[in-house]
Amino acid sequence: MPKPTPKKPSKKTAKPAVEKTSKVTTKAAAKTTAAKTTAVKKAAAKSPAAKTPAAKTAATKAAAKTSATKSSATKPAGLAEGSVAPDFKLPRDGGGEISRADFAGRKLVLFFYPKANTPGCTREAIDFTRLAADFKACGTAVLGVSADSVKAQDSFRDKHQLATPLLSDPTHAMLEAYGAWGEKSLYGRKLQGIIRTTVLIDADGCVARVWRNVKVDGHAHQVLAAAQS
Repeated sequence: MPKPTPKKPSKKTAKPAVEKTSKVTTKAAAKTTAAKTTAVKKAAAKSPAAKTPAAKTAATKAAAKTSATKSSATKPAGLAEGSVAPDFKLPRDGGGEISRADFAGRKLVLFFYPKANTPGCTREAIDFTRLAADFKACGTAVLGVSADSVKAQDSFRDKHQLATPLLSDPTHAMLEAYGAWGEKSLYGRKLQGIIRTTVLIDADGCVARVWRNVKVDGHAHQVLAAAQS
């Protein structure tokens, strides 16, 4: 009998296509995830960190403090009508000193002027001198105040024959107390200096009237009318 033909060994079963597809899909997904992660990291590195509420609050407070500092540096303190007039004691032209207490029980006019022997200040001082008798008649004393030296005040008085005492306040203490020192504009420039101001103090030592940024023409007569009322 012929020998039976031996059976050929069966070939290994091929791996399912699904397994290959799964591996490809997994690799693609991994690459996509990695790409997204990298993009997020780069975006985070480029974009500035958002401020926390605490940081925003701190920044707001700092800005408010800066604003307040600027404001106090550029605006005069002011003087409210009805408030007690600040005390003062300053050297005057001709020597000696004058204080607020020297005028207790009397009305007092203080006119603050920027600089002795300048046109506007000269006109103002002369106008108050011309009305000196009228002020005296209504029981009111008049003083001029500036940051000029006593020597400059002496020269100012002698040159124009002024009758009102002139006080020297080189440290600006009285000027600031009466709101006559602060930021002003001169020929388009902002600077710190004397703001032309006049204050009327009543017989009780309280502020009766304040004139700020005074226009010289006719001003002395306006003040006299207020003192007489």
